[in-house]
Amino acid sequence: MDINQIKKYRKLGLNVAYYRKEKGYTQLQLAELLDIDRSHMGNIELANSGVSLDVLFRMSDLLEVPIYKFFEFRD
Repeated sequence: MDINQIKKYRKLGLNVAYYRKEKGYTQLQLAELLDIDRSHMGNIELANSGVSLDVLFRMSDLLEVPIYKFFEFRD
């Protein structure tokens, strides 16, 4: 994967972690609610694996965060 894409995945992962923590969920709790493995949740946050739109949309609903917020990258 291109280094620029990896940087975007890292920023996405940081946003996922931020909003998860803001709602008070652990990785395990959110993973269970999303019906994904906890290790996959961790890999999403660490940018070690991609995330499907299906999972992002469900995450958006569960965390009550508009989907675009996951893509508001801060420098």
